[in-house]
Amino acid sequence: MKRLACALLMLLASQLGAADFDYRLAAVQVAKDVYAFIGKTEDFTTDNGGNIVNTAFIVAPQGVIVIDTGSSLRYGQQMRRAIATVTAKPIALVINTHHHPDHFLGNQAFADVPIAALAETRNGIAADGNAFAENLFRMSGDWMKGTEVQVPSRTLSPGRLDVAGRSLRLVALDGHTGADLVIDDEASGVIFAGDLVFNGRAPTTPHADVAHWLAALDRLEALTRESGFKLLLPGHGKPTSDAAPIRQTRAWLSWLTAAMRESAKSGLDMNDVLARPLPAEFADMPLAATEYRRSVGHLFPAAEQEALGGKP
Repeated sequence: MKRLACALLMLLASQLGAADFDYRLAAVQVAKDVYAFIGKTEDFTTDNGGNIVNTAFIVAPQGVIVIDTGSSLRYGQQMRRAIATVTAKPIALVINTHHHPDHFLGNQAFADVPIAALAETRNGIAADGNAFAENLFRMSGDWMKGTEVQVPSRTLSPGRLDVAGRSLRLVALDGHTGADLVIDDEASGVIFAGDLVFNGRAPTTPHADVAHWLAALDRLEALTRESGFKLLLPGHGKPTSDAAPIRQTRAWLSWLTAAMRESAKSGLDMNDVLARPLPAEFADMPLAATEYRRSVGHLFPAAEQEALGGKP
């Protein structure tokens, strides 16, 4: 009897453990033949396992185009299984929009198909991928088990890309990182903005050049006007049928830049800057306080140097 009870407890524990590592990815159809997995507006934790990012796929006439692969091998595997519940077509191409880990560490689950990115993104993944993975192991724990870096094998260039019977317009920008790819799927009217755009969540700035990012947002908003888009999918946050998330991201970055410069010119030290209150328009935004503190560390030293007459 005791043996039976122990066996049942072990079985239950194994089932609970398996459930703990289930991202519960659900493909949401956002346009004809276009699906997205919408992540939480949270930071990496051992509860969410890094499911904080938006990934997507397009069901093209001859195959599936995957856009970003999530934060771990488990995520990529579960993403691939979820895609298979929508279509039996093979994966034709995987695209990484930039080199942040929540967008490429699922590549390993797609190692048997072409994986593509801009040249600088490929270089960034090769150079920083292992360090990123180690950091996510610390933040997300065993969700990351078995995850290894899979560097994209193909280099993308801006312009027209025809793949699996689908024509995409690739726009190469930068600012959030050194290379940020925007994908305009003209057939559906969906623009995949990557992490140039955050919706209802404070932007992250570890590799940001804010001046370039603001210029990229201007170009992106112009693209939405020119293309007659129907849906914008940000890297984080809900998709929208308007350009409001672009303007929200711009507003945050513009305020952040001004706050850093004003603080530096006023002679404040970093502790003073960290203690500044957030504006009312951002106070309730998820992760606003956390990302503000991180951004002070990323951006304030350059603002101090600029205030002292050096190059920013």
